[in-house]
Amino acid sequence: MISILAAEGNTIPGFSLSLWGDVPLGSGLSSSAALEVATALAITNLIGVTYPGPVLARLCQRAENEFVGASCGIMDQFISANGAKDHALLLDCRDLSFTLAPIPENVALVIANTMVKHAVVGGEYTTRRAEVEAACAVIAGHRPGVRFLRDATVEDLEQWGHEMLPNSLKRARHVITENLRTVAAAQALIRGDLAELGRLMAEAHQSYSQDFEASCIEADVMVNLAQNLPGLIGARLTGGGFGGCTINLVEQSQAPAFAASLADLYAAQIGIVPQVHICHASGGAHQVA
Repeated sequence: MISILAAEGNTIPGFSLSLWGDVPLGSGLSSSAALEVATALAITNLIGVTYPGPVLARLCQRAENEFVGASCGIMDQFISANGAKDHALLLDCRDLSFTLAPIPENVALVIANTMVKHAVVGGEYTTRRAEVEAACAVIAGHRPGVRFLRDATVEDLEQWGHEMLPNSLKRARHVITENLRTVAAAQALIRGDLAELGRLMAEAHQSYSQDFEASCIEADVMVNLAQNLPGLIGARLTGGGFGGCTINLVEQSQAPAFAASLADLYAAQIGIVPQVHICHASGGAHQVA
C-alpha cells in the first residue's frame, strides 16, 4: 500500500505502524483486503489526503494485483472501504456503482469456517479467471461491446456457448446467472422477502459448486448440514472458494443453538472442529477516536 500510494504522487514520511487482527487467515473472509484498507486509511490520515471510498478500494486492489501478484477482483476491498452497518452491499463492478440493502435486525450472520485453507495466488483461482475470460472472448467475437461477462446475457450463452470449451461454458453460466441472483437478492432484502433470499442463496451455492466448481467437499457438507437446522434462512459458500467459510443467515433468536449444532454435526461428519462466529454487518474501515 505504501508503494501504491507513493506512485500516486504522495510523499510518505517515516512512521511506526502496529497491526492487530482477528480475521482468520486463508478463510475466504477478506483478511488481506481488511489489512490493505486499514493500512491505506492510516497512511492517508497521516499525510492528510482523502480518497473517496470507491477510489480507495481500487488502490487497494492494485496492491493485490500489481504488488502481490494475486489476480483478485475488487469486491473485498470495496466492502471494507464502503460498507455500512446492518446493510449488505450490491456492487456493479463495471462502474463501481453500489446499492445498500438493509439486513433486518432479527437476522444474524453465522460464519462457519470449514478450516480448509483458501488462497487466491495462483492455482485454481487463476485457472477459473482464465476460463471466464476465454468465454467472454467468444461472446465478444459476436458482440464487440461485451468487455466482461457483466455485459453478457443468458441468451448469449444459448447462442454461442457451443463455441466455448466445456469448462469455460460452465464458468460463464455461473457468472452470468450469479449476476442476476445478486440483483435479485438485493431486491429481496429491500422488500424484506427472506424466503426468496434463502432460495437464491441455495441456488447460488449449487451453481458455485457445480458450474464454477469452486467449492470443496467440506464446504458442501457444511452447507448441507445447515439445511435442516432451526432458524436457517439461507446458506452458501462465501469468498473466493476452494475452502474457507460458509455464510448462514439465521434468525437471531436461533443463532446460538444453530451455531453449536452446526459445529457439532460438522465435526462428527468431517472430523475437523470448525470455527463458528455469530456476526452482524458492521460499517467499513474507519478511524477510531
